[in-house]
Amino acid sequence: MLMPSLDTSIANAGLPTLAQAFGASFQAVQWIVLAYLLAITTLIVAAGRLGDLLGRRRLLLAGIGLFTAASLLCGAAPTLWLLVAARAAQGLGAAIMMALTLALVGETVPKARTGSAMGLLGSMSAIGTTLGPSLGGVLIAGFGWRAIFLVNVPLGILNGLLALRFLPADRPAPGAARAFDRAGTLLLALTLAAYALAMTLGRGRFCPLNLGLLLAAAGAAVLFGFAESRAASPLLRLALLRVPMLGAGLAMSALVSTVMMATLVVGPFYLARALGLQPALVGLVLSAGPLAAALAGVPAGRIVDRFGAPRMTRAGLMGIAAGCLALAFVPAAWGIAGYLAPILCITPSYALFQVANNTAVMADVSLDQRGVSAGMLSLARNLGLVTGASFMGAVFARATGTAGLMTAPPGAVAAGMRVTFAVAAALMAGAIAIGSARAAPEGQARPSSAPS
Repeated sequence: MLMPSLDTSIANAGLPTLAQAFGASFQAVQWIVLAYLLAITTLIVAAGRLGDLLGRRRLLLAGIGLFTAASLLCGAAPTLWLLVAARAAQGLGAAIMMALTLALVGETVPKARTGSAMGLLGSMSAIGTTLGPSLGGVLIAGFGWRAIFLVNVPLGILNGLLALRFLPADRPAPGAARAFDRAGTLLLALTLAAYALAMTLGRGRFCPLNLGLLLAAAGAAVLFGFAESRAASPLLRLALLRVPMLGAGLAMSALVSTVMMATLVVGPFYLARALGLQPALVGLVLSAGPLAAALAGVPAGRIVDRFGAPRMTRAGLMGIAAGCLALAFVPAAWGIAGYLAPILCITPSYALFQVANNTAVMADVSLDQRGVSAGMLSLARNLGLVTGASFMGAVFARATGTAGLMTAPPGAVAAGMRVTFAVAAALMAGAIAIGSARAAPEGQARPSSAPS
């Protein structure tokens, strides 16, 4: 979990250096980040399903090998577009690692400690994402840009050895020989790629290209649903989405990720323009949230094991909602403390929600569907982040009422933040309603399933 999370953010630190090294525009080098994220988003469900069919340990080892080899190619790339292609291959390896790491928890950890294991994975994800920019900056300063990719080679070898030594061997399953749903995989990849590009290109400004991509995504989604209803061995059993635990879990995860992206989109502008902080202090303040999430992961897992996943899912949602309301009403006169206090409520609550929701969903799916369910959980999170960057960014820009955010007066930026987090609080109210609706039938159908 640490490796793919690290590479989600480590390349960002190198974009100015890479633009200079290849003599390319900033828009061109952004594809180094975008290719990686698009590959993960479009392929993570297929990676989970392949693990269900072919064996999770076997495919995880292949994913680690692909990620490591692609990292080596990234470090040796002589041109920008070869680097982008290698990053896409690295993203495929990352999709396999993310989906199957989550799915393997059910096979390697006793049920009573599933929450703790999920919490540890959450901490590793947060540490990787937080560590990426700072580690990238150190490596570039000391060894050049190629080091930010080559650092994965020894980590990948270590990962492979650990997986070979400790993960349980795959057990042959009757369904393993069934044909993989290639048509469904292609249609889902086209749907997700078109949607992700529609939300990413144009930096939240709607234009004919975005509309065309959204229409293409809708058309591909309809074709995907039709293909899955007729496939002998579908990539995704559509009936799964009607299972309350999974369907509600995916919806809540997407909404929460959309809200969490608002903190990353709005935070830097608020701190720099409304509070007038210097860049170094902005970076320091922004690191407090991810650090709190990383530290909260393991304790959150233990709390989930102790008090039960459904209850802690709702507690996490309420904590995020409370933090969003505080950010919506906090006056700029309160300065850094007025920003940090709500953030330090939101991020540990997010860690608690992620652990509890993942635990609840993965405990409720059958063994032969764990891989695809884990992929769908990761997909919901990624789609929420992509949507949040576009939608919440557009809300913030419109709420400031100015043409350019970099020249907006402090009062306009503060007003934009209040409106953005009022919208975020409304989204969280929707997530809480979904969580409550999920809990009601679960409590009626399985009254004895609550942890003692």
